Amino acid sequence: MSDEARAAITIIGDGPGGLSAALFLAKAGHDVTVFGADETVMHYAYLHNYLGIEGMSGTDFQRLAREQVVAKGAKLVGEKVSTIEATGDGFTVRSDGGETRSEYLILSEGNKTPLADNLGLDKADNRVVVDANGRASVSGVYVVGRSVRPSRSQAIISAGDGAAAALDILSDIAGKDVQDWDSPPKS
Repeated sequence: MSDEARAAITIIGDGPGGLSAALFLAKAGHDVTVFGADETVMHYAYLHNYLGIEGMSGTDFQRLAREQVVAKGAKLVGEKVSTIEATGDGFTVRSDGGETRSEYLILSEGNKTPLADNLGLDKADNRVVVDANGRASVSGVYVVGRSVRPSRSQAIISAGDGAAAALDILSDIAGKDVQDWDSPPKS
């Protein structure tokens, strides 16, 4: 795909991994749909070791992260995904509200992986096998968070996994390595 291409990307899971990926991808101008009912385990967490945050409840973190993602243009859908079908040119995601088509798919399912299993993704030691950027065994599919690191369940690790997957997708779309550098606003 070229630099001007606008891709549709579906993210399933709205915890730190899924929302981090959504932020990078929506900021880059892509059509991002995030499925999740804000039922993440983050609501049971308190962040005291998250870089840049002195301390914050997981619920407050989720609220701020969701607002930030929507402000960048991502669409949050509070529906349960029932199935995913890999097609020749992407994926069809079926939820309670219908179907969503996309070229890329990011799964952030937590420690239970029914959708990864539905897609036949490679697994080992009770985790989905991915490369360093979250790329799974099916082309166009990325998996982040607890699904790939069940014993390293930290919000900041999941958010980093989501960012790595997003940058890999942006690089694939552009056909070259992509960085996401921000600079301060000009006065």
